Amino acid sequence: MAKALIFLAEGYEEVEMLTVVDMVRRAKIDIDMVAIGDQRVVKSSHGVCITADRLLDEADFAEAQMLILPGGIPGTPNLRACDTLCQQLQQFAKEEKWVAAVCAAPTVLGELGILKDHQATCYPSFADQLICGQYVKKPVVRDGKVITSRGMGTCIEFAAEIITALKDAETAEHVKTAIIYNDQYED
Repeated sequence: MAKALIFLAEGYEEVEMLTVVDMVRRAKIDIDMVAIGDQRVVKSSHGVCITADRLLDEADFAEAQMLILPGGIPGTPNLRACDTLCQQLQQFAKEEKWVAAVCAAPTVLGELGILKDHQATCYPSFADQLICGQYVKKPVVRDGKVITSRGMGTCIEFAAEIITALKDAETAEHVKTAIIYNDQYED
């Protein structure tokens, strides 16, 4: 079974994180919320506290197929400041395993050199800071084993692309339909 890890740093964007976790779990893909600090309860950029499934030193990187970074400020700089996480991201990229990031968080992948040969996107005000092969103004960009997205408003499509990568497009479409994202309305 596929497994993903999503990382919570103080100041993460809660909707970006929870949208991914919710949709990925609906797809029956195992995903752990991992706190990078020394406490499982992590406060978001808007003061919402979420209890992570585990701490960073309890995370099973060997079993994971994907590492996911939500955005948020100061969450993104806090993710970048975590050496263990950054080393794991670089190792995943080297082993051609999946990495994904949304909002400001693609800048972390860029600073680590992971995006140097990739197309990528991010939150518009961070585009000038994104170190990548080519910046693309699209809701979600998948290039090789890297998935990036622009922000909270693109997270359903971001989560669907994660599901497609770890499982298949049919499951992603099923989840989008189940949450009424694909619903057609009549006048």
